[in-house]
Amino acid sequence: MIKSMTGFGRGIYQSEDVIIRATISTVNHRFIDIQLRMPEELTGLELRVRGLIQKFCKRGRINATIMIEQMREIPYRLNRPMIRGYLAALQMMREEFSIGGEIDINTLAALPGVIQPAADLGDLEESLAAGLEAALGQALESVVHMRAVEGREMAKEMRERLDTIARHLGVIEQHAHAVLELARERLQRRLQELTAEVNIDETRFAQEVIMLAQRGDISEEISRLKSHIDQYRSLLESEEPVGRKLEFLLQEMNREATTIQSKSSGLPVSQAAIEIRSEIEKLREQVQNVE
Repeated sequence: MIKSMTGFGRGIYQSEDVIIRATISTVNHRFIDIQLRMPEELTGLELRVRGLIQKFCKRGRINATIMIEQMREIPYRLNRPMIRGYLAALQMMREEFSIGGEIDINTLAALPGVIQPAADLGDLEESLAAGLEAALGQALESVVHMRAVEGREMAKEMRERLDTIARHLGVIEQHAHAVLELARERLQRRLQELTAEVNIDETRFAQEVIMLAQRGDISEEISRLKSHIDQYRSLLESEEPVGRKLEFLLQEMNREATTIQSKSSGLPVSQAAIEIRSEIEKLREQVQNVE
């Protein structure tokens, strides 16, 4: 069953030491685009987080926010070599460019890397990894569930539109012979206009009729359009991401409908072809949000 690319989910992991919250929202995108916001102490786990997200979501723009609330006191240490380097650079800047102002503790404390956790970051990451995956997994399961629910509703609407297309295609098939008849009538009228002035070669006339009939034949377009409808219905049942395949099928369906319309101007077939193209355009809008 197809899935939507729109979803939302939250997850939480709580222990005596830490609370980890994960929030994920997804929208449609041509490819997969993961945007992460997470605390600095989890930077080493970014690849693991991205890998887990990609197991659940194959396509779409994914915005993931991870927050940590420490429940115990964490000792920090000063990065003294970095502080000295900052001070030297700031002093040089003030002297070289004649910039006024004093360096205070607030300025220094806001600089990256000045204050760091005293615990080893590698040990900290490992202790948080299980909790992070648990919270993220909960959020992703909610996202997938929401995507699946919306996907079922989308599939239902798409089947209804395919039924409408099939009905109009039936009308086209019933009146397909009229396309050739109209071509023959046009040629005969032209012949009658010319016979008053010149002699017409009957053999040449028969050849022209055959050539015109071939140009006006829409049986192949009808056959291919039927095949595309069947393929579309089959893809709606797939468990794999099929959004791009559906987009391609709709392009082909629109091409066949356009050809039918161009070959049958002024007939009921033309109106049916217009209705088919209208339904195809509505399907295109829906497919933009299919994973």
